[in-house]
Amino acid sequence: MNTKKRNSLIALLVSVALPIFTASPVFAATAGVSNIENFIKSIITVFAGLAGLVATGFLVAGGFTYITSSGNPEHLDRGKRTITYALIGLAITIGAFVISNIVTTLATNAFGG
Repeated sequence: MNTKKRNSLIALLVSVALPIFTASPVFAATAGVSNIENFIKSIITVFAGLAGLVATGFLVAGGFTYITSSGNPEHLDRGKRTITYALIGLAITIGAFVISNIVTTLATNAFGG
C-alpha cells in the first residue's frame, strides 16, 4: 500500500472514530410543570405575535382601501369594516394573551413550580 492511500485511510479512520470516542453522554431533561409551562408560554407568545402581525397587515390594507376610495361609498365601507374587524381581532388576541398568562401564573402557583 502506498503512502498516499495509507495516509488517506488513516485520516478517514481518525475523522470517523474520533467523534465517537470523544463524545460525552447527553441525558434527557426531567419533565416537570415548569418545562410544560415554558413550552406553552412560548407557543402562546409566538401565536400572539403572528396574530398581531396579521392584524397590523389588515389595518394597513383597510387604511389603504379607505384612503384610496376616492369617495366611493362601497370602498369607504369596505375600508371601515376591514379596520374595525382588524381592531376587534387585535383586541381578542391581546385579551387571550393576557388571560393565558394569568391562567399559567395561577396554575404554576397552585401546582408549585
